Amino acid sequence: MKHLKKVIESIKSNHAETSEALQAQIWELICYAPKMPVRFQQQGLLDIATKVELQVYDQYFSKTDLKFNTFKWGNGAKLIVLTHGWGSKAADFSELITALIKIDDVTVVAFDAPGNGSSDGHLSNLFLFVEAIKQIADYYGPATVMIGHSLGAKASVRAIQQGGAVPNLLITIAPLINLKENFKGSMTAVGVSAADQQTFLDSFEKLYGQSIDDFHLQKMYGFAGQTKHVLLYELNDTITPSSDIADFLQQYPDVTSIQYSHTTHAKIISDPLAIAEIVALVHSETR
Repeated sequence: MKHLKKVIESIKSNHAETSEALQAQIWELICYAPKMPVRFQQQGLLDIATKVELQVYDQYFSKTDLKFNTFKWGNGAKLIVLTHGWGSKAADFSELITALIKIDDVTVVAFDAPGNGSSDGHLSNLFLFVEAIKQIADYYGPATVMIGHSLGAKASVRAIQQGGAVPNLLITIAPLINLKENFKGSMTAVGVSAADQQTFLDSFEKLYGQSIDDFHLQKMYGFAGQTKHVLLYELNDTITPSSDIADFLQQYPDVTSIQYSHTTHAKIISDPLAIAEIVALVHSETR
């Protein structure tokens, strides 16, 4: 978190001496995931997990193999895979995991995506999340249930889009819909000009070799009707606007939605009502 604060302060103070230096700071702003310490209760859950270290190749930033940590609870026949959001970690699902592992005949797997939590990597991106999901599928097998929060929900959709096994149940929690607008909001919040924002977006597309519009969830969702998909969201979410959710649901009416108006983008994954809904959904799919 200290590193990100320094980057933000530098951008706000116009400390960059050249446009190239400013763009380097913007890349840090967008792609550096702050790492928050594990709380005492969360550590207790991690301590009883079986830990397996996997790796993915980071072709865009470090150009090295990055090790990432996975955590497994149980040995049941039905696999549940959880993917956290940006700047988060497996342990942030602790309340949900505690509830899920009480379901009969399940294995629950969560992980710290590269560049997040306890895993290797300075900068992260959607691609690293997706590649980590693919490695988990290779190691643990296809998921019966996939649960993703925020960017982790988008990564789950992307992994399925790219040929991953379609789960019996997909649960997306406050999914990040519009990556471009999310980036622009982050840059606007620290005073980056419209011109410098466009320079960054252009460099983003050049680095990844595709339009940033391709990462809009509507465009990525190419398996409508192939799985039971339930989307949970908060009406007053400031990260994933409810208007974006409404547009997605209008385009894909087969997706079931559950709306809340008492929580936040971050707290929805630990909200007792949301956890009860998720557990009921998973239980009905795995019994």
